[in-house]
Amino acid sequence: MCGISGIIAKGDQRAHIKRMCRLLHHRGPESASFFHKNATWLGHNRLRIIDLHTGDQPIFNEDKSIAIVFNGEIYNYRELKNKLIQKGHQFRTESDTEVIVHQYEEDGVDCFQKLNGIFSIAIYDMKKEEVILARDHFGVKPLHYYQKGQELIFASEIKAIISHPNVPRETNNWAVHLMSNLRYIQSEQTLFKDIFRLAPGHFMIWKKGQSKIKTFYKINVKRKNISTNDAIEGIRFHLKQAIKRQLVSDVPMGVYLSGGLDSGSIVAMMSELGVKDLKTFTLGFNEPTDEFTPAKIVAKQFSTQHHELALSLDPLSQMEEVIWHAEESKINLLQGYHLSKFVGKHVKVVLGGLGGDELFAGYDIHRLLKPFEWFNRLTPSQFEKYISAPFSSGLGSVQRKVSSLKWDEVRRGIQIAMANGNPLKQLLMIRNVWDFESSMNKQIYSQEFYRQRSGSVKQEFEQILAKSNHPQSLETVLDIEFQSKMVNDYLLTEDRMSMSHSVEERVPFLDKDLVEFAFSIPASMKMERGETKSLFRKSMKDILPESILNRPKWGFSVDPYIQFTKDLKSTATEILNEDFIKNQNIYNYDYIKSIIDARPHPKLRWHYNLLWMMTGLAIWQNMFIDSTDFIRGKKITVREVTH
Repeated sequence: MCGISGIIAKGDQRAHIKRMCRLLHHRGPESASFFHKNATWLGHNRLRIIDLHTGDQPIFNEDKSIAIVFNGEIYNYRELKNKLIQKGHQFRTESDTEVIVHQYEEDGVDCFQKLNGIFSIAIYDMKKEEVILARDHFGVKPLHYYQKGQELIFASEIKAIISHPNVPRETNNWAVHLMSNLRYIQSEQTLFKDIFRLAPGHFMIWKKGQSKIKTFYKINVKRKNISTNDAIEGIRFHLKQAIKRQLVSDVPMGVYLSGGLDSGSIVAMMSELGVKDLKTFTLGFNEPTDEFTPAKIVAKQFSTQHHELALSLDPLSQMEEVIWHAEESKINLLQGYHLSKFVGKHVKVVLGGLGGDELFAGYDIHRLLKPFEWFNRLTPSQFEKYISAPFSSGLGSVQRKVSSLKWDEVRRGIQIAMANGNPLKQLLMIRNVWDFESSMNKQIYSQEFYRQRSGSVKQEFEQILAKSNHPQSLETVLDIEFQSKMVNDYLLTEDRMSMSHSVEERVPFLDKDLVEFAFSIPASMKMERGETKSLFRKSMKDILPESILNRPKWGFSVDPYIQFTKDLKSTATEILNEDFIKNQNIYNYDYIKSIIDARPHPKLRWHYNLLWMMTGLAIWQNMFIDSTDFIRGKKITVREVTH
């Protein structure tokens, strides 16, 4: 796993590309190098996983007319390599990176469709005078870019991009609005104005100051009639195949073991595949939700070398560090940061269970929305628009004026039920979105920010909904979640927090073949009688212990109410003071103070999460916008590779 960076600009860019590499040192601490020809500069930081001795980048084709820098792993590289050798291609290394170069020679940009793996790629085709950027099918690995005029600057992380003097550092207010509602940014935009993410399954062609972005992959799988037995056998086959593919490595590997179905299934399949001396890792916060006991059950059954880490966590004491790595204000960073720090002492590669819940309906949100399917089919959308919505909005205004904050939870539940006939609104409200009400916007934001804000969060999801044949169904919920929260929240967090300690995380549930098979199974089979993941539970029967099969989901999580009673309240009080909030001119200080001053209560979880996000945004602004504190990194040697 690595970090990539690049500059296309006139003039000598040596100092800038070196600084970009230094800022990405944590992504690849074992070597750093850059290459340039004409106005194109490519940088690379390497974490050696495959081909430890000859795989440093950039890597070239035979006549050195094509150069590549690459972040990720190609799991089917050996099969591709054998076919390429038969066609006459010559290889100088044993790396998966070189396979991409020759596959590009063979197929051009169609090569990305043949790759099974996780990747962000930059290819410089010197004969065509083109630079091609590409990001993997489901967005496991990140790739950001800034373009203006004849210049293009790109990198695995934004801090490298904004270190270039030609890139302005400004806050993207629309992204702030998305973050405030969703706790992640659902779009190709970022918190930084004019800096974008390349979308999953897309590539960019840059030539002579002009860019074209095209799609090379989109999930387009039809649901099919399939028996329960065939579905179970298919899940077992494809999961085992995915894990077998992802075992390719020249260094030791382990598993994040939460004690749940997904990570337990990975351990079980690795055991079946004959993996020896398997290391597993579990993290807890000395809270009631810790999963040490179920994780031990799985570890004991499959004889793993099990490691535990219990933290008496003051969560915000290291918030600056995690935000420096994440470049966003997020509430689910700390557990991944501490777990990867712990894991990094033992292995360089770890497998995680992300994606299983999105594929097989494993979240409580799926269980909560399932009963509304019938009502949504019966309720006309016009009824919700003209009758339910105005009444719901009025209810919200009254409740906020006459009752305490803890009644917000009850009011939101009523409003979700009243959104029958508008399934997207129901989904988003359960996912914390509140901008359906103007009074809520006025309460949370400053007057000036409220006046400048335009648009609604739902517009970011309407395109996905428009392509659905069953807009009221669980099918659509799974489609939306897979293409939104998983990519822009969970995968972003997993990548940044694992790479913060130079650990490569792989995600077997996001193997292309497994994803396509899972999407071919009707959602009604995945969740029966209100039981989340019922089909997947059946698939793991006689493989995992009954106690694991029947456990409710929790995962590596922290409780915002408990954290508020630790140091969230004191930290937010200090950082979100009245002077700062008025100068920032985004949020309403009176609303923040009402949360801080309210008597602590478990029903204020939503408010504590919002407070956590606001605190993180203040740290982010001070670090990345108001100062140059983000320019960190070791004084490493960045080697120049000559052509």
